[in-house]
Amino acid sequence: MKTKDSATAPAPIADTGPGPGLWLAAVGVLVFSFTIPSTVLGLEGLDPYLIGVGRAAAASVLAAAVLLAVRASLPRRDQLAGFAVVVAGVVFGFPVFSTLALDHGASSAHSAVVVGLLPAVTAVFGVLRAGERPSAAFWFAGAAGAVCVTGFTLIRGSGHFTAADLLLFAALVTCAAGYTEGARLARDMPGWRVISWALVLAAPITVPVTGWLLATTGPHWTGRATLGFAYVAAFSAYIGFFAWYEGLARAGIARASQVQLTQPVLTLLWSGILLGEEIDATTALAAVAVLVCVAVTQRTRVDRAADGLRDATPSRTMEEGASTSDDFRGVVHGRQADRS
Repeated sequence: MKTKDSATAPAPIADTGPGPGLWLAAVGVLVFSFTIPSTVLGLEGLDPYLIGVGRAAAASVLAAAVLLAVRASLPRRDQLAGFAVVVAGVVFGFPVFSTLALDHGASSAHSAVVVGLLPAVTAVFGVLRAGERPSAAFWFAGAAGAVCVTGFTLIRGSGHFTAADLLLFAALVTCAAGYTEGARLARDMPGWRVISWALVLAAPITVPVTGWLLATTGPHWTGRATLGFAYVAAFSAYIGFFAWYEGLARAGIARASQVQLTQPVLTLLWSGILLGEEIDATTALAAVAVLVCVAVTQRTRVDRAADGLRDATPSRTMEEGASTSDDFRGVVHGRQADRS
C-alpha cells in the first residue's frame, strides 16, 4: 500500500460521454461476438481441448512475431503476477471452459449467458482489484442489463442448470479476472503488448500440449472447422484484445465492461447467419432492453482511485517518445513524480 493513498481523493472518470475508451471497447466486443459461433464451427471437426488450447498456441506464434518485430522489452518482475492471472483467465480459463460447455450440449444461445453476465462480474473485480467505485445507479443499470440478458438466454436455452452451466460459470469467473488484470497491466503498456506477452508466456504449455492433441485426437480439418478455428485463434485469442484491453484501461474497467452487454445479442445474430439459428421477435425486444441498459450505465458516474487508474493517454505518449528498450521507464518516473 502506498503511503499517500489515504490522502488522495478519488478522481471521477475523465470522459462522461462515449470517448475513445468506450469505442475501443466496442470494437473488442464486436470481435468477441463471433467467438461462440466460430467455436461451434470448429467443434464440427476438432476436439474441444484442441480448440481451447490450440487457439492460444497458434496466436502465440503471431504474438512472438509482433514482439520480435518491435523489439519489445520484457515485462517487469512486479507485473508477472498480473500476467499469471491473465494467462489463467483468458488464455486457458474462458477458452477451455466455454468450448467444453458447447461440447457438452450448450447451444450458442444458451452459452450467451456467459457474455451476458461478464460485465457485472468484471465490474465486481474492478471494484475489488482496481480501486473503482461505481455509483448505485451504475450498479442498478448494470444489474438490470445482466438480468435481461440472462433471462433472455435462459428462455432460449434449456432453462435449467446442467454440467454445461457449471462450465459456463467457470468460464465467466476466470474471464472476468483475466479482463481485470489485463486492464490493470494496460495502464503501463499498450493493450496489444499485454495479450502478446500473455500468449508468449503461456506458449511453453500451449504449444507442446497442442502438438500432443494434434497427434492423438484425429482432427478433421473441414472447411467450416478450419474457418472457425482460424477465427478464434487470430481474432478471439489475440487481435480482439488489442482494442478491448486498451478500452478497459482508458474508460475504466467497470464502465467499459458494460458495453459487453450488447455481445449476446450480436452473438445470436451471427449464430442465425452462420449456424442457422432462428432470430425471432424475442431477440429484437431483448436487444432494445440491453441497449437501454448500456446507455444508462454510460451516463452514470464511475469514480476511480487516483493512484489506482490513470488515463492511459499520458503513459502512451511517454512510451511513444521513448526508445524501445525504455518502454516502461517513463511510466515509472511519472509515478515517482506524482508521489513527490
